[in-house]
Amino acid sequence: MDRIDKNRRKFFQTSAALVGGTLFYSIVKPFESNAQVIEENEDKTINPLWGMGVDIAKCIGCGKCVSACKTENKVPKEPFYFRTWVEQYTVKKDGEVKIESPNGGMEGFEQSVPNEDIFKSFTVPKLCNHCTKAPCVQACPVGATFVSPEGLVLVDETYCIGCSYCIQACPYGARFMNPIKKVVDKCTFCYHRISEGLDPACVEVCPTEARIFGDLRDKSSDLVKFLQKNPTQTLKPHLNTHSRVFYNQLSSEVK
Repeated sequence: MDRIDKNRRKFFQTSAALVGGTLFYSIVKPFESNAQVIEENEDKTINPLWGMGVDIAKCIGCGKCVSACKTENKVPKEPFYFRTWVEQYTVKKDGEVKIESPNGGMEGFEQSVPNEDIFKSFTVPKLCNHCTKAPCVQACPVGATFVSPEGLVLVDETYCIGCSYCIQACPYGARFMNPIKKVVDKCTFCYHRISEGLDPACVEVCPTEARIFGDLRDKSSDLVKFLQKNPTQTLKPHLNTHSRVFYNQLSSEVK
Protein backbone atom coordinates (compact mmCIF):
# COMPACT_ATOMS: atom_id res chain seq x y z
CA MET A 1 0.00 0.00 0.00
CA ASP A 2 2.82 2.39 0.93
CA ARG A 3 4.54 1.53 -2.34
CA ILE A 4 1.35 2.39 -4.27
CA ASP A 5 1.03 5.73 -2.43
CA LYS A 6 4.67 6.54 -3.14
CA ASN A 7 4.27 5.72 -6.81
CA ARG A 8 1.12 7.83 -6.95
CA ARG A 9 2.86 10.81 -5.32
CA LYS A 10 5.77 10.41 -7.74
CA PHE A 11 3.34 10.32 -10.68
CA PHE A 12 1.63 13.57 -9.63
CA GLN A 13 4.97 15.29 -8.97
CA THR A 14 6.24 14.32 -12.42
CA SER A 15 2.98 15.39 -14.07
CA ALA A 16 3.05 18.75 -12.29
CA ALA A 17 6.61 19.31 -13.43
CA LEU A 18 5.69 18.52 -17.02
CA VAL A 19 2.64 20.78 -16.95
CA GLY A 20 4.62 23.57 -15.36
CA GLY A 21 7.38 23.19 -17.89
CA THR A 22 4.91 23.24 -20.77
CA LEU A 23 3.20 26.34 -19.39
CA PHE A 24 6.53 28.10 -18.94
CA TYR A 25 7.55 27.18 -22.50
CA SER A 26 4.24 28.46 -23.94
CA ILE A 27 4.67 31.79 -22.15
CA VAL A 28 8.36 32.30 -22.87
CA LYS A 29 8.47 30.98 -26.43
CA PRO A 30 6.43 33.84 -28.01
CA PHE A 31 8.83 36.37 -26.54
CA GLU A 32 11.77 34.40 -27.93
CA SER A 33 10.05 34.29 -31.33
CA ASN A 34 9.37 38.02 -31.28
CA ALA A 35 12.95 38.74 -30.36
CA GLN A 36 14.06 36.54 -33.23
CA VAL A 37 11.80 38.37 -35.69
CA ILE A 38 13.12 41.75 -34.58
CA GLU A 39 16.66 40.48 -34.86
CA GLU A 40 15.98 39.06 -38.32
CA ASN A 41 14.28 42.24 -39.49
CA GLU A 42 17.41 44.17 -38.65
CA ASP A 43 19.48 41.68 -40.61
CA LYS A 44 20.00 43.16 -44.07
CA THR A 45 20.69 39.73 -45.55
CA ILE A 46 17.06 38.58 -45.35
CA ASN A 47 14.55 39.23 -48.10
CA PRO A 48 12.77 42.59 -48.19
CA LEU A 49 9.01 42.76 -47.74
CA TRP A 50 7.80 45.02 -50.53
CA GLY A 51 4.79 47.31 -50.25
CA MET A 52 3.41 50.52 -51.70
CA GLY A 53 1.83 53.66 -50.32
CA VAL A 54 -0.54 55.92 -52.23
CA ASP A 55 -1.10 59.53 -51.19
CA ILE A 56 -4.47 60.34 -52.72
CA ALA A 57 -4.10 64.02 -51.85
CA LYS A 58 -1.11 64.18 -54.23
CA CYS A 59 -2.62 62.22 -57.12
CA ILE A 60 -3.57 64.58 -59.98
CA GLY A 61 -5.01 61.90 -62.25
CA CYS A 62 -2.52 62.50 -65.04
CA GLY A 63 -2.45 58.82 -66.02
CA LYS A 64 1.31 58.70 -66.55
CA CYS A 65 1.56 55.73 -64.21
CA VAL A 66 -0.92 53.76 -66.30
CA SER A 67 0.88 54.51 -69.56
CA ALA A 68 4.30 53.71 -68.08
CA CYS A 69 3.01 50.41 -66.72
CA LYS A 70 1.59 49.36 -70.09
CA THR A 71 4.83 50.19 -71.87
CA GLU A 72 7.17 48.66 -69.29
CA ASN A 73 5.24 45.42 -68.90
CA LYS A 74 4.01 45.04 -72.48
CA VAL A 75 0.37 45.14 -71.41
CA PRO A 76 -2.01 44.93 -74.42
CA LYS A 77 -2.99 48.39 -75.65
CA GLU A 78 -6.72 47.69 -75.69
CA PRO A 79 -8.59 49.94 -73.21
CA PHE A 80 -9.60 47.13 -70.85
CA TYR A 81 -6.28 45.52 -69.96
CA PHE A 82 -4.47 47.13 -67.04
CA ARG A 83 -2.01 46.17 -64.34
CA THR A 84 -2.71 49.53 -62.74
CA TRP A 85 -5.39 52.10 -63.44
CA VAL A 86 -6.79 55.33 -61.99
CA GLU A 87 -10.39 56.03 -61.00
CA GLN A 88 -12.01 59.44 -60.66
CA TYR A 89 -14.53 59.82 -57.85
CA THR A 90 -16.96 62.71 -58.04
CA VAL A 91 -19.26 63.20 -55.06
CA LYS A 92 -22.23 65.37 -55.92
CA LYS A 93 -23.92 67.73 -53.51
CA ASP A 94 -26.97 65.45 -53.47
CA GLY A 95 -24.79 62.58 -52.24
CA GLU A 96 -24.55 60.67 -55.52
CA VAL A 97 -21.11 59.25 -56.29
CA LYS A 98 -19.93 59.01 -59.89
CA ILE A 99 -16.93 56.77 -60.63
CA GLU A 100 -15.15 57.05 -63.98
CA SER A 101 -12.03 55.52 -65.46
CA PRO A 102 -11.94 56.08 -69.23
CA ASN A 103 -9.19 53.90 -70.69
CA GLY A 104 -7.97 53.28 -67.16
CA GLY A 105 -7.35 57.01 -66.74
CA MET A 106 -4.35 56.75 -69.05
CA GLU A 107 -5.14 60.03 -70.85
CA GLY A 108 -6.23 61.86 -67.72
CA PHE A 109 -9.76 63.00 -66.94
CA GLU A 110 -12.32 65.54 -68.07
CA GLN A 111 -14.92 66.34 -65.45
CA SER A 112 -18.38 65.28 -66.67
CA VAL A 113 -20.24 66.83 -63.74
CA PRO A 114 -20.95 70.60 -63.70
CA ASN A 115 -18.86 72.42 -61.11
CA GLU A 116 -21.93 73.77 -59.33
CA ASP A 117 -23.08 70.20 -58.61
CA ILE A 118 -19.76 68.93 -57.21
CA PHE A 119 -19.18 68.52 -53.49
CA LYS A 120 -15.72 66.99 -53.95
CA SER A 121 -13.70 65.14 -56.57
CA PHE A 122 -10.49 63.14 -56.40
CA THR A 123 -8.58 60.40 -58.20
CA VAL A 124 -7.43 57.05 -56.83
CA PRO A 125 -4.80 54.72 -58.34
CA LYS A 126 -5.63 51.02 -58.16
CA LEU A 127 -3.47 47.91 -58.59
CA CYS A 128 -2.87 44.43 -57.18
CA ASN A 129 -2.72 44.71 -53.39
CA HIS A 130 -0.21 41.87 -52.97
CA CYS A 131 -2.21 40.49 -50.08
CA THR A 132 -0.62 38.49 -47.30
CA LYS A 133 -3.72 36.28 -47.28
CA ALA A 134 -4.40 36.38 -51.00
CA PRO A 135 -7.70 34.78 -52.12
CA CYS A 136 -6.24 34.29 -55.61
CA VAL A 137 -3.49 32.03 -54.26
CA GLN A 138 -6.05 29.85 -52.52
CA ALA A 139 -8.25 29.68 -55.63
CA CYS A 140 -5.56 28.59 -58.08
CA PRO A 141 -5.95 24.83 -58.66
CA VAL A 142 -2.43 24.26 -60.03
CA GLY A 143 -0.27 26.54 -57.87
CA ALA A 144 0.49 28.98 -60.68
CA THR A 145 -0.32 31.91 -58.41
CA PHE A 146 2.11 32.03 -55.52
CA VAL A 147 3.74 34.36 -52.99
CA SER A 148 7.42 35.14 -53.54
CA PRO A 149 9.99 35.31 -50.70
CA GLU A 150 9.61 39.12 -50.87
CA GLY A 151 5.88 38.91 -50.25
CA LEU A 152 4.79 39.55 -53.84
CA VAL A 153 1.84 37.70 -55.34
CA LEU A 154 3.08 36.48 -58.72
CA VAL A 155 1.93 34.21 -61.55
CA ASP A 156 4.09 31.44 -63.00
CA GLU A 157 3.08 31.56 -66.67
CA THR A 158 4.44 28.07 -67.29
CA TYR A 159 1.95 26.63 -64.77
CA CYS A 160 -1.10 28.82 -65.50
CA ILE A 161 -3.86 26.92 -67.34
CA GLY A 162 -6.06 29.98 -67.92
CA CYS A 163 -8.99 28.74 -65.83
CA SER A 164 -9.70 32.29 -64.52
CA TYR A 165 -10.53 31.09 -61.00
CA CYS A 166 -8.04 33.58 -59.55
CA ILE A 167 -9.58 36.42 -61.56
CA GLN A 168 -12.94 35.68 -60.00
CA ALA A 169 -11.41 35.31 -56.53
CA CYS A 170 -9.61 38.69 -56.52
CA PRO A 171 -11.80 41.18 -54.62
CA TYR A 172 -9.94 44.15 -56.14
CA GLY A 173 -10.47 43.37 -59.83
CA ALA A 174 -6.71 43.46 -60.32
CA ARG A 175 -6.29 40.47 -62.68
CA PHE A 176 -7.06 39.89 -66.33
CA MET A 177 -6.56 37.22 -68.96
CA ASN A 178 -3.76 38.25 -71.30
CA PRO A 179 -5.23 37.84 -74.80
CA ILE A 180 -1.82 37.22 -76.34
CA LYS A 181 -0.22 34.86 -73.81
CA LYS A 182 -3.52 33.22 -72.81
CA VAL A 183 -2.48 33.31 -69.16
CA VAL A 184 -3.45 35.47 -66.21
CA ASP A 185 -1.72 38.84 -65.98
CA LYS A 186 -1.42 41.35 -63.13
CA CYS A 187 0.78 43.90 -61.36
CA THR A 188 4.07 42.52 -60.07
CA PHE A 189 5.42 45.80 -58.64
CA CYS A 190 7.65 45.54 -61.74
CA TYR A 191 9.48 42.59 -60.18
CA HIS A 192 12.12 42.64 -62.92
CA ARG A 193 12.94 46.27 -62.03
CA ILE A 194 12.93 46.09 -58.24
CA SER A 195 15.16 43.01 -58.43
CA GLU A 196 17.73 45.33 -59.99
CA GLY A 197 17.29 48.04 -57.37
CA LEU A 198 14.95 50.20 -59.47
CA ASP A 199 11.50 51.55 -58.57
CA PRO A 200 8.38 50.22 -60.26
CA ALA A 201 7.64 52.12 -63.48
CA CYS A 202 4.51 53.74 -62.03
CA VAL A 203 6.47 55.09 -59.07
CA GLU A 204 9.33 56.39 -61.22
CA VAL A 205 7.12 58.47 -63.54
CA CYS A 206 4.70 59.93 -60.97
CA PRO A 207 5.24 63.72 -61.15
CA THR A 208 3.85 64.40 -57.67
CA GLU A 209 5.36 61.41 -55.82
CA ALA A 210 1.88 60.16 -54.99
CA ARG A 211 3.17 56.59 -55.03
CA ILE A 212 5.70 55.49 -52.43
CA PHE A 213 7.45 52.14 -52.80
CA GLY A 214 9.69 50.45 -50.29
CA ASP A 215 10.68 47.67 -47.93
CA LEU A 216 8.35 47.28 -44.96
CA ARG A 217 11.19 45.65 -43.02
CA ASP A 218 13.51 48.63 -43.50
CA LYS A 219 12.83 51.31 -40.91
CA SER A 220 14.67 53.87 -43.05
CA SER A 221 12.68 53.20 -46.26
CA ASP A 222 10.45 55.90 -47.73
CA LEU A 223 7.45 53.64 -47.33
CA VAL A 224 7.96 53.04 -43.61
CA LYS A 225 8.47 56.78 -43.08
CA PHE A 226 5.26 57.44 -45.03
CA LEU A 227 3.32 55.00 -42.85
CA GLN A 228 4.75 56.50 -39.67
CA LYS A 229 3.78 60.04 -40.65
CA ASN A 230 0.33 59.38 -42.11
CA PRO A 231 -2.83 57.60 -40.96
CA THR A 232 -3.28 55.09 -43.76
CA GLN A 233 -5.90 52.51 -44.68
CA THR A 234 -6.17 49.54 -47.00
CA LEU A 235 -8.98 48.77 -49.41
CA LYS A 236 -11.72 46.45 -48.13
CA PRO A 237 -10.06 45.69 -44.78
CA HIS A 238 -13.12 43.68 -43.70
CA LEU A 239 -12.03 40.92 -46.11
CA ASN A 240 -8.94 40.28 -43.96
CA THR A 241 -6.62 39.95 -46.96
CA HIS A 242 -3.88 41.97 -45.23
CA SER A 243 -3.16 44.16 -48.22
CA ARG A 244 0.29 45.69 -48.66
CA VAL A 245 -0.95 48.75 -50.57
CA PHE A 246 -1.65 51.56 -48.11
CA TYR A 247 -3.71 54.65 -48.89
CA ASN A 248 -3.50 58.06 -47.25
CA GLN A 249 -6.58 60.33 -47.37
CA LEU A 250 -8.77 57.37 -48.34
CA SER A 251 -12.37 58.55 -48.55
CA SER A 252 -15.30 56.35 -47.57
CA GLU A 253 -16.64 56.47 -51.15
CA VAL A 254 -13.71 54.39 -52.39
CA LYS A 255 -14.41 50.66 -52.56
